[in-house]
Amino acid sequence: MLDTAPEQTGAESITWDLTPLYSGLDDLAIDADMQRAEALVDDFASRYRGRVSLLEADELLEAVQALEAIYDVTGRIQSYAGLVHATDTVDARTNALVAKVDEFEARVSQKFVFFQLEWNAVDETRAEALLADPALAKYRHMLEAQRRYQPYQLDEGREQLLLEKNVTGRSAWERFFSQLMGAMRYELDGEELTQSQVLVRLYSPERDVRRAAADSLTEGLRKRSMELTYIFNVLAADKATDDRLRGFPTWISSRNLSNKAPDAVVDALIEAVTARYDLVMRHYRLKRALLGLDELTDYDRYAPLPVKESDKRYAWGEARQIVLDAFNQFSDTMSESARRFFDENWIHAALAPNKRGGAFAHPVVPDVHPYVFLNYTGKARDVATLAHELGHGIHMLLSGQKSGLFGLYTPLTTAEMASVFAEMLVFSDLMEKETDPGARLAMLAAKVEDTFATVFRQVSMNRFEHGMHTARRGEGELPTERLSELWLDSQRAMFGDSVNLRDEYGLWWSYVPHFLHTPGYVYAYAFGELLVLALFDIYKEQGADFVPKYIRVLEAGDSDWPENILAEVGVDLNDPAFWSRGLNAIEALVEQEEALAREVYPDRF
Repeated sequence: MLDTAPEQTGAESITWDLTPLYSGLDDLAIDADMQRAEALVDDFASRYRGRVSLLEADELLEAVQALEAIYDVTGRIQSYAGLVHATDTVDARTNALVAKVDEFEARVSQKFVFFQLEWNAVDETRAEALLADPALAKYRHMLEAQRRYQPYQLDEGREQLLLEKNVTGRSAWERFFSQLMGAMRYELDGEELTQSQVLVRLYSPERDVRRAAADSLTEGLRKRSMELTYIFNVLAADKATDDRLRGFPTWISSRNLSNKAPDAVVDALIEAVTARYDLVMRHYRLKRALLGLDELTDYDRYAPLPVKESDKRYAWGEARQIVLDAFNQFSDTMSESARRFFDENWIHAALAPNKRGGAFAHPVVPDVHPYVFLNYTGKARDVATLAHELGHGIHMLLSGQKSGLFGLYTPLTTAEMASVFAEMLVFSDLMEKETDPGARLAMLAAKVEDTFATVFRQVSMNRFEHGMHTARRGEGELPTERLSELWLDSQRAMFGDSVNLRDEYGLWWSYVPHFLHTPGYVYAYAFGELLVLALFDIYKEQGADFVPKYIRVLEAGDSDWPENILAEVGVDLNDPAFWSRGLNAIEALVEQEEALAREVYPDRF
């Protein structure tokens, strides 16, 4: 019988304190804040509807500050509902609150959508004069950035209609997916397990355990393939309709615009990464030899190496100390900010039956604080995930304090910079302290695989998304088999002959939430990882002089265009060759891994 009982890690009691938002689902302040927000919106509309083009700089400043006050109230309400729902996707009262908040958000958003439409309609010459006025300096970038949507906006009536229909359209299907995945159980050796409990077994040193876990996940997804296939089709069709109505030329155009990433920059990233799939194949051929297997299969990809420390587990207290020590070596600001997440209960790490899978950091409003969400099982990768999400959290905390609500966070691309940089600090610190070659090999192999997951896997998933959206628009509704074909094509292109991806693996597209909640998101991970690998080279060159510049980048948040903010640390995002620097750093990691493998296993190489 397989051992499926989760080991105690000390994270079982690590839950967040949401009382800075509301005391509970029955808190009367939720309804009171909804009423207050509606009153603020009604007042805002009565004062500014039809007048935005006539406003002088001081009047426009007052309007933006009024809008900021509205977002402050609605941000608290939305954050609370989303955070509560993440920890229990099945509870009826929680789902009722989410529905209520979705309807409320659609209702109030319809009332002030006029502001962006009218602002974007302001004559370019007049808009430039207003943006140059010192009175609007704090909000200049926010106002300037809004104008990039001008070619793709609709008239007010249609914008309002889309907002209202979204409650029973896209938002409803996204919520149904989250509830469905949260409620699903996977049978494994006579037990009914959550997705997180099954996925962690893919990291088992026992091959039979890994295969059983992979088959259990596949079978669970197969049982729900009708629902999942339908959800993917509906949301892909919904996006196609939205893109057509707005005039976006491709399925990814709206995401690039949101990310403030020019199409040429994204295309250069995708081309650079797909051209180096050979690095993935080199690593997995090496891993096959290290594991002593004739063939590496999809369920062997995350197998720990048979060397010292390869399957080490970390108690929650150990993970906390590892992360804080690494951050402290880099910057007091980072370590002190991270410590607040632990000390003030801003983290939810405990496993729970109906908790959603994965991990995230969530910004709220500047005068509250961000929250971090993860499912902690004690694996080394969970320590990396903790560092990753804390990196996001610190970014949110510092940018909120320095740049205010409209500068609180960044586009997804540069958001991943802070999280991946935090991971790199932890990895570098642990590698520096470790002297045993076998342990170093295990750590390096794990880092290489994490890097591959962030760069190559995410770009291969972008290729799946590209295939899915293109096929949905050209072929109509896609059957499960077609989606699985597209998935396997994109994944097999990355692994080549280094890993045998069984046909059963073809269903694994169906549990990835990013494809639905944030279409086009995944390339941002590769963007952030390659950016950080380049940044880390700069850090090694500059040492302590780099630190205050990096902290200023975090504090800047979304207060300027990414290329301007990153110029602070010597990065040129518009240089197509920039991505090669990060990919060269990955190649250096693979070469280091190969050299350590020869040292630890001279008889095999």
